[in-house]
Amino acid sequence: MCHIWHLLREEVRNMMIKRTISGMIGKGSLAHNRRSFFAENVDPGRVQLNICYQNENLKEVYKELFDDAVERYNLGKRKDRQITNYYEKIRQGKQEKLFHEVILQIGNREDMAVGTAEGNLAVKVLDEYVKDFQKRNPTLRVFGCYLHQDEATPHLHIDFIPYVTDWKGKGMDTRVSLKQALKSLGFQGGNKHDTELNQWMNHEKKVLAEIAKQHGIEWEQKGTHEEHLDVYNFKKKERKKEVQELEQEKEYLTAENEELTAQIAEFRADIQILKDDKEQAIREKQEAEQRAEDAEKEVKSLEERRDVLQPIMDNASKEIKEYGMIKTFLPEAGTFERAVPYRENKIKPLFIKMKNQIAALAGKVVELNKTIESWKNKYQKSTEKCDDIQTQLDDVSKENGELLNDNQRLQEISDRYDRVVRILGSETVEDVVQQDIKEQRTLEEKRRMEQMPKGSVLKQLEWATQKSQIENQQRKKNRTKYKGLEI
Repeated sequence: MCHIWHLLREEVRNMMIKRTISGMIGKGSLAHNRRSFFAENVDPGRVQLNICYQNENLKEVYKELFDDAVERYNLGKRKDRQITNYYEKIRQGKQEKLFHEVILQIGNREDMAVGTAEGNLAVKVLDEYVKDFQKRNPTLRVFGCYLHQDEATPHLHIDFIPYVTDWKGKGMDTRVSLKQALKSLGFQGGNKHDTELNQWMNHEKKVLAEIAKQHGIEWEQKGTHEEHLDVYNFKKKERKKEVQELEQEKEYLTAENEELTAQIAEFRADIQILKDDKEQAIREKQEAEQRAEDAEKEVKSLEERRDVLQPIMDNASKEIKEYGMIKTFLPEAGTFERAVPYRENKIKPLFIKMKNQIAALAGKVVELNKTIESWKNKYQKSTEKCDDIQTQLDDVSKENGELLNDNQRLQEISDRYDRVVRILGSETVEDVVQQDIKEQRTLEEKRRMEQMPKGSVLKQLEWATQKSQIENQQRKKNRTKYKGLEI
């Protein structure tokens, strides 16, 4: 019965297809992910096949996550120590990135190409994987998630902000931190080759592999060894693995070059936007200066009118104060005209008429003063707005210069890479990269072996034994190499 069960399990395994699972940290080109432009490896005819799971504004997500924490942090602090814009603080800082990106893929262009049955199966697995990503990683706030099917192989881009809450250390209690965000998920890290990020990436690849297994795909891991192979087949298998590793490295280099090209294009787009903003700011500045000039002319005109009316009002007020009546030519009294009729019929109407005229003039002066003050306020606001626009224009010019420098630097890097590939050939470049990777690994292993481990005496003795064996092997190799050359 047990034998039958093993046979059935082996038959099921034979029916499954074996594919590699790739997971890498991307450059994070949002314009490339959103298809704001098309790189050379993108087929515009298949863009409609792409799936956008999430596409939020990065700055708005920063406000959602950190505005309350910034307010708590600034409470009671001096103005020069307060945080005014946390997004800009992280963007201009060097300790943390604004966001991180992970790229996941099953197989390669040879065995999981877009449009094939296998490629469609990869899309189904990736779609199922991404749906629980945020729930599985609550401290990695996803704001952009895209499944691309317009390139050679279906793959997934996930852009996220790693953050930690209830932080007891220095700074804000809610802050950006990849290390602490992954630690809160249970990844504590070890040596420099076993960091929190590497542990988390391996865990996510295992999750993806488990989902793929449910769809008939077995994870083909690099570095595994088959038993009971003869020397020839074992070496053949090892050469095949090396070729696969080189192909994988080639894909990584191609992806990195595409990311660099995308980043350059994104910088160019940003520069164009800044140029448009600069032109708009210049137009607004000119309009504000024109409005300020018009307001100044209007104020000057009103002041001139006030200067003309003010002496008249001053003279009228003086006469009222000194004499209690308006000095004017009184009408002649008729012959035998009595005093009461003369006062009621001639003097009193004249006094009322003059009084109304003076009141009307006073009202006009008050109205003119209010109008002048209103225009003065408008002029002041226009001047302040003009100054603000000038400040913004200076900032845009400065940022434009920085982006031009970054764009030039990235273009020089891209040109050097293309020149090296053109001169030496892509195969030579890939061989050099692979050789450098091997030498780096050998050097790191040598450094690790040269350093005595901390801990028990047994571990130190074991380390000393291994080191002695390696030194003996090296001496034997040297004797063989220089045999016959002894003096």
